[in-house]
Amino acid sequence: MRKKYWIALALLFIIPGLLFTTSCAKKTVKSEPAAKAPAATDEAAKKAELEKQKAELARQKALEEQRLDQERLAKADAEAKKKTEQGKRVRFEQEHIYFDFDKYNLKPEAQSVLKMKAEFMKANPNIKARIEGHCDERGTNEYNLALGDRRANSAKEFLLNLGIDESRLTTISHGEERPIDKGKNEAAWAKNRRAQFVVW
Repeated sequence: MRKKYWIALALLFIIPGLLFTTSCAKKTVKSEPAAKAPAATDEAAKKAELEKQKAELARQKALEEQRLDQERLAKADAEAKKKTEQGKRVRFEQEHIYFDFDKYNLKPEAQSVLKMKAEFMKANPNIKARIEGHCDERGTNEYNLALGDRRANSAKEFLLNLGIDESRLTTISHGEERPIDKGKNEAAWAKNRRAQFVVW
């Protein structure tokens, strides 16, 4: 009888303890996923934000590279254009027109050169030009000064007929005083019978 009493008493204490333990265990099992879920969500959000920042930085870098490329291209184009214009100006001044002995009429070759000079002046409306007439050494100084003047004015009249305003053109004669070639032969004299242009 006493043995049954002790068994009943033991069960009275053990059963509630087991129930309490089971209840705690269930609570622990349920609470773990609930605790982990917010942490996983935060980690995913941080990762997404980091990826977004990386993408934005990459986009900004690409835009900056495009801007720098455009600046380099614009600079290269400007330099190329400047060199082209400088080259045209050099050609304008260094390409002369030539005349036959004791003549001031324009040969076909001279007319072609003058047409190119007219195009250059039309493309550069702020440029003015001085046309200088020259002769070879044969003849008197006075005669050659007059001949050089006729040669310069012959070129001027041709340009006026092509539409160049007269205010942009002046003429001067140097006669035989400024030869390109000081030789005493026809090849040298042919170079000296010329009209040349100076931009100012």
